[in-house]
Amino acid sequence: MTRLLPAGDRAWLLDPGEPGPPGGPGHALRVPRFARALQEDAPAGVQDVLPAARTVLITLLPEADADAVGREVLKRWAQVPAEGTASSTTQDVVEIPVRYDGQDLGDVADLLGVSVDDVVAQHTGTTWQCAFVGFAPGFGYLRSHDDRLGVPRRAQSRSAVPAGAVALADGFSAVYPRRSPGGWQLIGTTTATLWDVTADPPALLQPGTAVRFVQEHG
Repeated sequence: MTRLLPAGDRAWLLDPGEPGPPGGPGHALRVPRFARALQEDAPAGVQDVLPAARTVLITLLPEADADAVGREVLKRWAQVPAEGTASSTTQDVVEIPVRYDGQDLGDVADLLGVSVDDVVAQHTGTTWQCAFVGFAPGFGYLRSHDDRLGVPRRAQSRSAVPAGAVALADGFSAVYPRRSPGGWQLIGTTTATLWDVTADPPALLQPGTAVRFVQEHG
């Protein structure tokens, strides 16, 4: 059951209350689709929209009518289909080149019971969508509509994962924007810049951004 919970005196927290794991199959892309739509056409009184794995925080302007905003948020949530895929229009899709040379690629294939080539084909054949951003600046948590590449985190985290590492964990895919500790399964590397303070916006990936990974050879 969907709940709209007060978060302080100037925000609402939308909790879809849907069954299954956070952002699991069937509802994986509904939260980012909703957040993106709300950001692009915000109701009067909304200051900011911040999606997480399965909730959306809606911050209000000081003069906002909180009850009116709440009613409009629930109305718009009900209009978002529970099932669906990421946007695939050319102008909306960010393509990220990947060399599939990750240290854990073979382990991922074993966990899924498929070949390495199958992992690559599934990773590049999926249109991913940025569900939310966290952990580090520019680190986008990408979801697919079917969770075919759902694998657990590594049993032991690495003390340093290089910038540009492409990884999988807990139903998400991501690219490490900078060198940092991490426990995700590393399947490849990219030269794409995920965080650039001189760009506007600095993050390549925003909640709702559709992403395709493109294999690089050589």
